[in-house]
Amino acid sequence: MNHLLRFLFPFLLVSKIASADPGCIDANIISGKLITDMCWDCIFPLRIGGVPMPGGSGDPAPAEAVSTPLCTCQDDAGLPRPGFTTSMWEPARLVEFQRVPGCSSVLNGAMFPFDRINQGHHQKGGQTGAQGTFMHYHYYSFPLLSILEIFTNPTCNADGYMDLDMMYMSELDPTWNNDELAFFTNPEAAAVANPVAAIACIPDAISSTAGYPINSLFWCAGSWGTIYPLSGNQYTMSSLVANTSLLKVKTLTALHRRGLAHKTMGTAAMCEGVIDPVMSKSMYKYTLLHPLPETDDSHVTGESVFTWGMNRTIPAVGEDLIYTIWRWNDCCNTY
Repeated sequence: MNHLLRFLFPFLLVSKIASADPGCIDANIISGKLITDMCWDCIFPLRIGGVPMPGGSGDPAPAEAVSTPLCTCQDDAGLPRPGFTTSMWEPARLVEFQRVPGCSSVLNGAMFPFDRINQGHHQKGGQTGAQGTFMHYHYYSFPLLSILEIFTNPTCNADGYMDLDMMYMSELDPTWNNDELAFFTNPEAAAVANPVAAIACIPDAISSTAGYPINSLFWCAGSWGTIYPLSGNQYTMSSLVANTSLLKVKTLTALHRRGLAHKTMGTAAMCEGVIDPVMSKSMYKYTLLHPLPETDDSHVTGESVFTWGMNRTIPAVGEDLIYTIWRWNDCCNTY
């Protein structure tokens, strides 16, 4: 508990000195919500030595997850060290979507110094303008199990983050508000910009809603839509929950393409996280943290919002959503 208080103090201080801004909401995340608003059953299934431990009612393990009991990793001298495997779902990241540039609802409503030239919006448009949504995002490390000092092992930290840290801000990324720049930095979008590729997303939508996203259809986000271009513009009339759900997949896809997100699933990732330029959709699942948290269950990439996202927003004060990103972690615990 003392460790948690030491972690919270700097952010509580920030909340006192940050200037208020119209439209910037303090989500009060850095509080007891770290305990009460989390889906603790979502950690399961927990495997030790390849054997599932009893308890919980979490989602099934991904098909690529390691099931062997024993493993080896090289030490600093290059010598093999034996160990046993542990595997679980871990809350690893937070992503928030904001209309106000620079607003951090995660950090108690703190404001970073950005102007409002690229102000976000929900379903902007009318008779003479295209409908659409644009929101900025902030991507945070969120190793909650390490913060609370439970289920932790230093050898099982895939990327070395031990506290809540800002990792990426879309306000600094020119590709996020420009579809053309996003296309030229991810030219594979041209290969899937056709009706045949769009129709291929239908089976992914069905399979994702059943809990099994299809990794080979890398351009699809199930019922949420198509992932490319990797920008923050949405030209649909979907719900706010569906739009932000697609944006979080775009965020993860872009970060994987840039080597800023690691694969933590499978045999190759048991000793350390590995760079994987193609996001594995089955490695991730999600829970809504703000405004109305999912505390009993989670949802996978592309799962229809009708199964989990109905009535999850609050007009005016709950329209900038925050998600917890869970990832599957296969680890070799060496002796």
